Amino acid sequence: MSNATIRNRSNNPHGPMMIHGSGVKDFKKSIGKLLMYSKKYLVVIGIALLFAIIGTILSILGPNKLREMTDIITKGLVTGINLTSIKNIGFLLVTLYSISAVFAYLQGYIMATVTQKISKEMRSDISLKINKLPLKYFDSTTLGDVLSRVTNDVDTIGQALNQSLGSLVTSITMFLGSLIMMFSINWIMTLVAIGSTFIGFFFMMLIMTKSQKYFVCQQKDLGAINGHIEEIYSGHNVVKVYNGEKKALKEFKKINEKLYDSGWKSQFLSGMMMPIMGFIGNFGYVAVCVVGASLAMNGQITFGVIVAFMIYIRLFTNPLGRIAQAATRLQSAVAASERVFEFLEENELVDESHKTKALDTIKGNVEFKHVKFGYDENKEIIHNFSSYVKAGQKIAIVGPTGAGKTTIVNLLMRFYEINEGDIVIDGVSIKELTRENVHNLFCMVLQDTWLFEGTVKENIVYSKKGVKDEEIATACKSVGIDHFIRTLPKGYDTVLNDKANLSQGQKQLLTIARAMIQNSPLLILDEATSSVDTRTELLIQEAMDKLMVGRTSFVIAHRLSTIKNADLILVMKDGDIVESGGHNELIARNGLYAELYNSQFEVN
Repeated sequence: MSNATIRNRSNNPHGPMMIHGSGVKDFKKSIGKLLMYSKKYLVVIGIALLFAIIGTILSILGPNKLREMTDIITKGLVTGINLTSIKNIGFLLVTLYSISAVFAYLQGYIMATVTQKISKEMRSDISLKINKLPLKYFDSTTLGDVLSRVTNDVDTIGQALNQSLGSLVTSITMFLGSLIMMFSINWIMTLVAIGSTFIGFFFMMLIMTKSQKYFVCQQKDLGAINGHIEEIYSGHNVVKVYNGEKKALKEFKKINEKLYDSGWKSQFLSGMMMPIMGFIGNFGYVAVCVVGASLAMNGQITFGVIVAFMIYIRLFTNPLGRIAQAATRLQSAVAASERVFEFLEENELVDESHKTKALDTIKGNVEFKHVKFGYDENKEIIHNFSSYVKAGQKIAIVGPTGAGKTTIVNLLMRFYEINEGDIVIDGVSIKELTRENVHNLFCMVLQDTWLFEGTVKENIVYSKKGVKDEEIATACKSVGIDHFIRTLPKGYDTVLNDKANLSQGQKQLLTIARAMIQNSPLLILDEATSSVDTRTELLIQEAMDKLMVGRTSFVIAHRLSTIKNADLILVMKDGDIVESGGHNELIARNGLYAELYNSQFEVN
């Protein structure tokens, strides 16, 4: 996502991460979607396929000329061989095969270029789609499954289109062309060839209908195993600490077994096509030779006809194997395209291009008016939430796990839309503003210190334009991270990656510097000190205090010692505000806040 997001960690109604799968859909429907997606390239693809047809037709003419050459040689054994005719036919054959090779090269070049462009556009469309999907989609779909659609599925489509379309057209042309040429030479031997290969068609169609469902399962299981591996790899330390290797391995074996089962069945069924076609081809050779010998003995055909048919039977049966292979690859492409188009057809965020109202300079007054919300429409978790926050105030939101603290911030940022009520900033409903405008009003420091692979400077600036080096240095000095950055090998130009040895506190200070550079009027701090030691917490708290100056701040905190100086503390429980006031006032009430506070500190 282009803007930072806060995931609800306690109220997700979806339970464990789920995989979006697809059932066995109509083959023609998926092919139709793929053709519609590639429609602007259809003319170019048509030209490439025309080249394939022309090249194939030229190569089909070869055996007929070889028949003539064989007959000339056979007759010449008695009367003398006409070398001039042999040379002319030989030169013609070389010309035909050379031109055929050129057309085959052009077809291959065009198809490789077009399929890579289609793959590139698919990845771009998926990337754009990701930014249009609601957060709810990512709460119910594993990251690995999304990545599998972007990489494995798109690659499968590209490779299948590149390898199968040209091969399919060439094979069909070869098959039909060989059939026509054989009929033009001798209809009896042609019927023998057709009869010997008819069984191949039957088995090919039977296998294709049976194997498609396994190709769909294979792509789905591939997405599942990618999701599992990504999850275990990213949480490797947790797995090791809690001795979860056996459980993780057991789950991996379970998914891997399903992938093996679907992969084995799909590949086995598709792999049966070539041996069957090989047997049919060899059977065709035998039948042609036996019948051809009988006809030649009766003087009905020449020896050259048998030679031509020996070649044509290969050109006639081999395409069946290539058609089978192409069909197999197309089945993989269809299974992959189902998953890609399923993703591209997911419901998007509501279009807001019609909204013209925008807030650029604001004071920072925020009001929650009878807000009601539930991740599931049938299960409300925020009940009639109301509160008024004055500009510049520091508002702390506290409560037990699952109270709805992060949910309130998700609604404030419009990551989710409220069911009832309204949230107003400086008298303007956030419903009247675009999401982009709302996001621009906030800077955020989250519990998860998200840094990407790039220089320190790029991480701090992130998406803001026109930031000067002096501003970056000033922000880093304010949070106390400037000296550390300058000790790095290349200072602010040091690339942060897996090899960069930064502590959790240093990463958090970098994200606070990023928020300072963003310089938005509203601030959200989501348990920003929950994963650091006490000494580092004091440094981060001091940096955050500087960040909060002049900003309306919303602080979610479990460590209640960090919000004692808040202007207003909202105590939440089960989606409602049960207490509100200052620290001393709430302690004096001896209610839920006092209970939470005293559970963290000894009371003398």
